[in-house]
Amino acid sequence: MRIGILGTGNVGQALASAWARAGHDVVVGSRRPDDPALLAELKEPVAAGLRIEGSAAAVAHAEVVVNATPGTASVALLQSIGAPALAGRVLLDVAVGFLPDGTPSHPVVSLGEEIQQAFPDTPVVKTFSTIDRGLMVAPHSLEGPSTVFLSGDDPDAKRVVRGLLADLGWSHDSVLDLGPIATARGQEHFADLFVAIAQATGTYEFGIRVVPPATAAP
Repeated sequence: MRIGILGTGNVGQALASAWARAGHDVVVGSRRPDDPALLAELKEPVAAGLRIEGSAAAVAHAEVVVNATPGTASVALLQSIGAPALAGRVLLDVAVGFLPDGTPSHPVVSLGEEIQQAFPDTPVVKTFSTIDRGLMVAPHSLEGPSTVFLSGDDPDAKRVVRGLLADLGWSHDSVLDLGPIATARGQEHFADLFVAIAQATGTYEFGIRVVPPATAAP
């Protein structure tokens, strides 16, 4: 597929490189695509031969747009690109917003919901906001299986995202569909527990697993 990655941080770089290795046509979008300092930072995507374009050009290229920008800046960036440019494209949202004091920027309504509300003609699917970037692209790096979640209102968009997750190594059974985009609140609000677990274990490289009962209830 043609994928446009918005965001040049660690998450955006990891996803861009991994999907390119899986055979997708990936463009990385930045607000400063010609900045030599940026190109020096994007070592892996540049080494992989990925194109670095402006944000609007990355969206124009894409069938699937990936929002890997800071959650506090995501809506403003998408609005600068414009609703007509985003209409009809699947928007895979992995962002979580934090205020300067470390508290969530969306304590009531999730960022995923805010994006969907602002762009009603763009199906939004929330995923990957409960795990670190390393696990996103290497689910088999753990000792056992892990669970990743989907939230979104559009079944077809979810099927597309499931396929992209499979290309990163996530099995069908490891993906749990939580329901509509309102359930993105649970994914984003996991951030506090994620940080607490990381501090307790000394690593961000961990997954969580939804474990069903041993026998079905009568």
